[in-house]
Amino acid sequence: MTALNAARRAADLASLPDEVDVLVVGLGVTGAGVALDAASRGLTVLAVEAHDFAFGTSRWSSKLVHGGLRYLAKGQVGIAHESAVERGILMTRTAPHLVRPIATFIPLGPRMSRAQAAVTRAGFWAGDALRAVARTPRAVLPRPRKIGAAEAAELCPSVDPRDLRGALIAYDGQLEDDARLVTALVRTAAREGATILNHTRALDVTGTSATLRDEMTGTTYSVRAKAVVNAAGVWTGHVVPGLKLKPSRGTHLVLRGDSIPGLTVALTAPVPGETNRFVFALPQPDGQIYVGLTDEEVEDEIPDVPQGSEAEITFLLDVINGVLAKPLTRDDIVGTFAGLRPLLDAGGRTADLSRKHAVLTSETGVLTIVGGKLTTYRKMAQDAVDAAVEHASLAAGPCRTHDLPLIGAGPVPSGAPARLIRRYGSEAPEVLANAVAVTGQTEAEVLAPVVGEDGPTLAELIWGVTHEGALTVDDLLDRRTRIGLVAVDRQAGVAAAETALAVATAGH
Repeated sequence: MTALNAARRAADLASLPDEVDVLVVGLGVTGAGVALDAASRGLTVLAVEAHDFAFGTSRWSSKLVHGGLRYLAKGQVGIAHESAVERGILMTRTAPHLVRPIATFIPLGPRMSRAQAAVTRAGFWAGDALRAVARTPRAVLPRPRKIGAAEAAELCPSVDPRDLRGALIAYDGQLEDDARLVTALVRTAAREGATILNHTRALDVTGTSATLRDEMTGTTYSVRAKAVVNAAGVWTGHVVPGLKLKPSRGTHLVLRGDSIPGLTVALTAPVPGETNRFVFALPQPDGQIYVGLTDEEVEDEIPDVPQGSEAEITFLLDVINGVLAKPLTRDDIVGTFAGLRPLLDAGGRTADLSRKHAVLTSETGVLTIVGGKLTTYRKMAQDAVDAAVEHASLAAGPCRTHDLPLIGAGPVPSGAPARLIRRYGSEAPEVLANAVAVTGQTEAEVLAPVVGEDGPTLAELIWGVTHEGALTVDDLLDRRTRIGLVAVDRQAGVAAAETALAVATAGH
């Protein structure tokens, strides 16, 4: 069992090697993927994150694993194919416990003309052809279909029934939680031999060295590496000055489940005046609903935690209300979140920029991986490690990550709690047993929700401290769980997070 915790972190900092094969800066989904790819090839790896795992863009996604339909519509066949392949790898081999199919539901109402519907339907079938080429089984992602008005109203009871002609249905992948994917990646990288350090900032980075600062104590360390990979996302320019990105902000609204009653599909509303943009209402496994997303160019200084604008909130409400029987109001919004896409600057508006990725080499030899998107993180990581191996003439084995299951992807013993199975897969029984052992409480006590009726439990908070490297209340509330997305829930969860940190740290 791979455990990341305060004790292991302290020991790792006290025994840093003189030199490693690969130093990875940034532990969002791409950096975590790079650490896993490199370590699984037999390279020595040190991976650091200034804040916490999934602190940046990786926790602010729509929690969807896209098959690339949007890129296909733009003629970007290569990206679309890559997305479909990577979606299939996640759903069938590496993380089937964290990614599940979800139905995309586009109502055929007044806002969707018959011509638009025909184009969208053709796109769905083209996307299904990509699924077949990517060899994702039909049992995982069913075929697209068109349904009539009666079935559409039954499948999505909150849709506006006026002039409803039916709906188009297609299937894509949905993550249990994007931050959980990153946590699984870093723990799997650690299992493969990587040294993983959160709350550790890289300073004065060159192609062969860096100064590391423990953000918890202020202590600094010097490290050398044969190759350095900068995977800092929208903050890549802070690591390697001069890199030019064109970030774009994607904002989501957070609603309680009863705001759109009976929602079990990704309700999809076309953006007026656009041919290939939609707003989604996405039901989440924990009962919340996310409405997103926007695409706004960001020209100001990059904040640690982006905030959506009032104009974006209004835009999202207006578009999704166009397909709802009962319109949402500001009172339905219990939270918002926004992430910044690290897009390559190729001119034009951000909504039209390619989601291609690239590996760039700085004057001092730092390799920077930029662009891309969450779904294709594994291919991005593979390309970055390939570049590092070539750049530094490293003795490495072949890439293994296309068939390497992440921690939790194995068979689940019967009898484990459903919520824990959903979030931890095969580790669910250990999560429960660990909490009972650490706290001395009963199973019922550690499984009681900290917030909500089916919300995160004390068992999850304890596991976050003992096995997932959480060092602070924010780590627990904002990344090991998503309690912090709703302000009132965050306030209610602080005491439990503090208890978990105190009890678990004392026991380890």
